Amino acid sequence: MVMQLHNTLTRQKEPLRLLDPQQKKVRLYTCGPTVYDFAHLGNFRAYLFEDLLQRHLEARSYDVDRVMNLTDVDDKTIRGARTQGIKLAEFTQRYKEAFFADCKTLRLRPARAYPAATDPENIAAMIEMIRDLIEKKHAYQAEDGSVYFRITSFADYGKLAHVDLTEQRPSGRVQSDEYEKEQIADFALWKAWTPDDGDVRWESPWGAGRPGWHIECSAMATRLLGNQIDLHCGGVDNIFPHHEAEIAQCECVTGKKFVGLWMHCAHLMVEGSKMSKSAGNFYTARELMNRGWSGRELRYALLTVHYRIPLNFTMEGLEASRQALARIDTWSERLQEFAAMDTSIQTFEKLGPIDLGDFFNALDDDLNISAALAVLFDVIRESNRLIDTKKLSPAEAGGLLQWWKKVNEVLALEPDVSVTIPDEVKMLLAARQAAREAKNWSESDRLRDEIAALGWQIKDTKNDQRLVPV
Repeated sequence: MVMQLHNTLTRQKEPLRLLDPQQKKVRLYTCGPTVYDFAHLGNFRAYLFEDLLQRHLEARSYDVDRVMNLTDVDDKTIRGARTQGIKLAEFTQRYKEAFFADCKTLRLRPARAYPAATDPENIAAMIEMIRDLIEKKHAYQAEDGSVYFRITSFADYGKLAHVDLTEQRPSGRVQSDEYEKEQIADFALWKAWTPDDGDVRWESPWGAGRPGWHIECSAMATRLLGNQIDLHCGGVDNIFPHHEAEIAQCECVTGKKFVGLWMHCAHLMVEGSKMSKSAGNFYTARELMNRGWSGRELRYALLTVHYRIPLNFTMEGLEASRQALARIDTWSERLQEFAAMDTSIQTFEKLGPIDLGDFFNALDDDLNISAALAVLFDVIRESNRLIDTKKLSPAEAGGLLQWWKKVNEVLALEPDVSVTIPDEVKMLLAARQAAREAKNWSESDRLRDEIAALGWQIKDTKNDQRLVPV
């Protein structure tokens, strides 16, 4: 089956066509976080969709070269550094480290490179691209000293988002609107330094300043992946103006089509509203981990709905994820015990009426995760039935385990590595549970502190206690 993916540009599913089909190499660029705060689950929904895409491509024997950027200079990061009275690099480093820790928690496969906007080589690439755009009359310097992209110079501007430029109006939010731009929709490539920027500045042919957000991704994508790339992903809120601007900048410089296929993830919702920091209705992975949820439970919850459908995030959904994973774990353990009775392995393509290849075929169809998971749970149900009726051999169980191993390379849902808990800690934990049931809160707190002194943190859930090594 030929892989079909939904192209935001054409609004339809298309076969994956590569620049280098012989080598099956996929050049993939994914928009990463702005590191002014901890990334929330709405951000990670997009990163997990991109992780699923990469893992499935690799399962289909594609060589994926993925780059994900880090936006570490913009109004938010500068404001955060000034508020705390520290250097920009020091401010953003904390959130970069937190982002990578959360990626590990959620089992995201690492990208080949994570270029940061402030890296000297990337600043140089941005300046060079802006210089090229000015020379080709696609950009100009305004009276405020900033450099703007001239959208009227690119006839295809608006093609990704299907935006009518005649309907563009001043936003009232962009400081540069007050300056003499040629068109309202012209966007900044280089922002002239202002006192609000403090010591955040780079020298350029147009004076001291800093890059605009859009030019960052264009320069980093082309520097690391080439003038043309196969796939570009992000959230739907990136479509306009960010990705629209990327197309304009890159294609005006290179004269070539920038991206073969665009993919965008729908919003994560909370009680019917988009999850966002500005709305204050967001969760972070670390917050939910502190409530007793595991990284793989969060991963499962964020993966189970098709990436182009808004996902409503609830605690009930997390509980359902926990139950689904428990079902998978029980099945896998049962297969392992049964397969151990015979060291030989019998591979097969079908399990009764179920075609085992349909898991990957479903993902070939625009990452249809619902259909793929339906295959997995059909296999679980059917194989359990066959074991119960003594119609599945240990060798066939071994074959199913091999199939599950391939499936799990895509899903990454294996149980967390178990940690041996010392007997002393177990005894204290049991005593604390008894204190909690007796509502002896002072004793419960004392035992929690004693357990913490031994190197273990307790995370209380509704029904039990979880121990995590510190």
